Amino acid sequence: MTTLHITVGDRAQVRKDTLQFIQDAEADELDQSDEQAVLQFGTYDDLVDSLTPLRLTLIQAIAKEHPSSMREAARLVDRDVSDVHADLKHLEVLGILELEEGGPGGAIQPIVPFDKIEMHIDYPLLDDSDADSTPASAD
Repeated sequence: MTTLHITVGDRAQVRKDTLQFIQDAEADELDQSDEQAVLQFGTYDDLVDSLTPLRLTLIQAIAKEHPSSMREAARLVDRDVSDVHADLKHLEVLGILELEEGGPGGAIQPIVPFDKIEMHIDYPLLDDSDADSTPASAD
């Protein structure tokens, strides 16, 4: 089973992890655990903006039904083709799906290469500085 792991993390940490991954890849020092599919968003808002309920429904429909074209994918979710096309392009940039040419009549076929998506969301309710401060007095 191929799983896409989606996380939300600090932008600075995302940048640091990405640079380290690139350095390890260039030095040919990656092990198998480094090869898992991970998509990391810098903030919760970034995640919510990119993976809307409509897009998640679209991803699921494509994974389940294997449409042969963008038009067929749009029919599966009962949405306008141009809106689905824009969503598919966005999801392709994120690496959540692939758009392959050569479908019936030269159509572009959306393909989800994952069987499952796992999301880990760290959503702190307090800033680190708030957690360490003394509560305000009610006096």
